[in-house]
Amino acid sequence: MKHFLNSRGVFAVALAGSLALAACGGDSGSDEGAQSGGAGGESYQIAFLMPDLASTRYEQQDKPLFEARMKELCPDCEVIYANADADAAQQQQQADSALSQGADVLVIDPVDSAAAATTVQTAQAEGIPVISYDRPIPDTPADYYVSFDNEAIGASIAQSLIDHLDETGAEGGILQVNGSPTDAAAGLIKDGVSGVVDKSDYEVLAEFDTPGWQPPEAQQWVGSQINLYRDQIVGVVAANDGTGGASIAALRSAGVDPVPPVTGNDAELAAIQRIVAGDQFNTISKPISIVAGAAAEKAYAFASGDAPEGETTLFDTPSSLFEPTVVTQDNLVEVIIDGDVYTAEEVCTADFADACSELGIQ
Repeated sequence: MKHFLNSRGVFAVALAGSLALAACGGDSGSDEGAQSGGAGGESYQIAFLMPDLASTRYEQQDKPLFEARMKELCPDCEVIYANADADAAQQQQQADSALSQGADVLVIDPVDSAAAATTVQTAQAEGIPVISYDRPIPDTPADYYVSFDNEAIGASIAQSLIDHLDETGAEGGILQVNGSPTDAAAGLIKDGVSGVVDKSDYEVLAEFDTPGWQPPEAQQWVGSQINLYRDQIVGVVAANDGTGGASIAALRSAGVDPVPPVTGNDAELAAIQRIVAGDQFNTISKPISIVAGAAAEKAYAFASGDAPEGETTLFDTPSSLFEPTVVTQDNLVEVIIDGDVYTAEEVCTADFADACSELGIQ
């Protein structure tokens, strides 16, 4: 690990050195606590800045899981949390506020990857490291990037759909519903999807970059395409569960029956229930505990003065990229239930009890 020390840490290091001299006669087994997490007495402020409320994962999973891992690593550390609700200007204000409160590290999932370059520049000018979380910041490299492999996500959901269409002898074309045009991660997912679909026998009838990942925007667009291509649509590649659910709603609203297979990504509970019911074809399981925990560990390392080395590099940024898993009805029990993503009780509410029984979920 490289040594990393922000400008706010100079006095803290000097003070720690004085205290260490005063206590040099004590027990020498002092690094045991750091190895297990939670070295006593440390107190850092870590900003955790999430991008939107349209995806339920940020409030329900990322926030509590990041906070829990930070608590294990550093019981006296404080997490400064904010959600920008898809407003890039608001996220910049939240970052500025966190810096003014004395944040030692910024962990940011950017609303707008280009606009977030300003946040990176501002923080780094103050000697504060920035971890880009889930979505990369290509224009100005952050100090670290933690995410699932977004291009692999796009390729995986598309290949799963194409294989299914081949197996069922489908003939026609595909609608491609991408994520936000201001999100670099959405661009990577799009690249992964296109790399698979373009080599297939299925024409992309039309594609759409969904502003802010907003499901109503996706639903409206899919509805307009049904008017043009109704009988030709054999599948929809949607970049996440929000746009996937919106696509399904548009198809149902237009009276398309049966609804063609629709992809997703994020393994939101509602999406898992749609897969159980046969309404959504697939999603991506990327346990948030993995990336939230990794982000907390990297943030703690930076705050402690040691910049972690990347396992790979993306956009000139040291990175940790984790592998996603496609979920369909075929492996849902193994990946989601047995994998402790959700319990059977959470998935199999009254509306889905019969479908769960058919899949053997108890």
